[in-house]
Amino acid sequence: MTIRNIIRMGHPSLRTLATPFPEQDIHSDRFRDLIQDMRDTLHAAGGIGLAAPQINEMVQVAIIEIDEGPSRYGDLGAVEFSVFVNPRVTVLNPEAKGYWEGCLSVPGLRGFVNRPQSIQVDYLDADGCVQQRCFEGFAATVVQHEFDHLIGKLYIDHIEDPTLLSFEAEFEQFHLSAQD
Repeated sequence: MTIRNIIRMGHPSLRTLATPFPEQDIHSDRFRDLIQDMRDTLHAAGGIGLAAPQINEMVQVAIIEIDEGPSRYGDLGAVEFSVFVNPRVTVLNPEAKGYWEGCLSVPGLRGFVNRPQSIQVDYLDADGCVQQRCFEGFAATVVQHEFDHLIGKLYIDHIEDPTLLSFEAEFEQFHLSAQD
C-alpha cells in the first residue's frame, strides 16, 4: 500500500486522546488500508510497533511485530504480527522493570523507562473478534509503549530519572554495555 509519514514529538496529535475505532468498520476497505499502511510504514522505519496516531490517524489501533533475534533493542523474543483495536490493559503484577526505549516519533533519543512486566490486554483483532492476551517482560513494555500513543502519551513522560535520557549515539557509547 503506502508508507505514511510518521509524525514527531511536538505535533499536537501525539498529545491527543485517540477515539475508539468503530467496530462496524473493521471489515471496511478503510480499515484494511490503514492496517496495511501501518505495516508498510513500520517495516520501512525499522520499528517493532506503531500506533495509528503516529501516522496522524486518531483512532485506537496499534500494531506490533517483533522478529526473534538481535535488533537495535537487543535480543528479543518474537511477537507475531498483531493488530490491536480499542485495547485495554490490566496490570497483572505491578512489579516493574526498566528498559531503554526508543520511538519512531521521538527519533534519535533513548530513555530508560520502568513499566509493569506482566499485563493482560483485552482488544479486538483485525477480524473484529474479541481477544485477550497476556504479555510478559519486554513484550509487555512494547505493548504499553504503543498503547500510550492512543492516550496522548510518549515514553519520555515515564522517565523517572532525566539523566537517563540520551541521544542514540551516546546511548550506544555510554549505556548499551551497562545494560548487559
